[in-house]
Amino acid sequence: MIVFRSPHEVPDDFGPSAVAIGKFDGVHAGHRAVIERLEAAAAATGSRSVAVTFDRNPLAVIRPDRCPENVVTVERKLDLLGELGLDATLVLTFDEELAARSAEAFVVDILVGALRVSTVLVGQDFRFGARGAGTPELLRELGPRHGFTVEVVDDVYLPGSTRRVSSSWIRELLMEGDVAAATTVLGRYPDVRGVVVHGLKRGRELGFPTANLSTIVDAFVPADGVYAGWLVDHDTGIRHPSAISVGTNPTFDDVLVRQVEAHVLGETGLDLYGHDVTVEFVERLRGMVAFEGIDKLMVQMGADVTDAARALGLPS
Repeated sequence: MIVFRSPHEVPDDFGPSAVAIGKFDGVHAGHRAVIERLEAAAAATGSRSVAVTFDRNPLAVIRPDRCPENVVTVERKLDLLGELGLDATLVLTFDEELAARSAEAFVVDILVGALRVSTVLVGQDFRFGARGAGTPELLRELGPRHGFTVEVVDDVYLPGSTRRVSSSWIRELLMEGDVAAATTVLGRYPDVRGVVVHGLKRGRELGFPTANLSTIVDAFVPADGVYAGWLVDHDTGIRHPSAISVGTNPTFDDVLVRQVEAHVLGETGLDLYGHDVTVEFVERLRGMVAFEGIDKLMVQMGADVTDAARALGLPS
């Protein structure tokens, strides 16, 4: 997938293109449905399939007091969009200049001028341009004048649910630690990616060595607790079944910031320091608690390993 960081990077001979516009935060099941429609529209018109998104949540500029934390970083978002087979993604810098640009200028300069758009896909609540004046209805008015059609994509609902799929719902689920439900809404396991760093090595001393991720990760971290999941080592390509801890280790009360650490099941001598890894969360096993003494903690850690193996469908 080609990534353009500015409309000026789009070649003059690029297009025609079918375009879907949105924040695409998390690239969840609703976004994936939009991309599927986009690919179909592109194939039907012989166009390139292009997502247009932003380098930050527009609220970070327009209403920073109301801006939520992102589900994923921009780079992770681009990775996820790239996995869906798009031809290109245009990442617009959402600054005061873009926020002040009129809706019609947005269409003429970016969609028509840079991307030579033939079809535009947007959600029902999509707004763009200065003061949110741009609406799907305005796009439909501008379409015949500039040679493109508009398709308004309905909200996506999961079977049996009356709540539309959204990034805010995913954030709520992750804050509750409900990674199983978040998996359904996302259409993939919730995950975080980072580099394995040296920790206090307490897990190794207790017989349960862990790979500690750096505090800088690329996605919203679920609630404190213990999870079953997978550690994906991008340096080797191996997926390791794991028991995962998120929190500050309250039994010892000497960890100042939340940590994500994974104990690879059945491995004690694995050296992952410096490796680029992704931790995928499959099922929450329990909340984070402080234990009265190391012996009780070790018993619980053994039970966590057994429960993680069960949750992942492995022999305990």
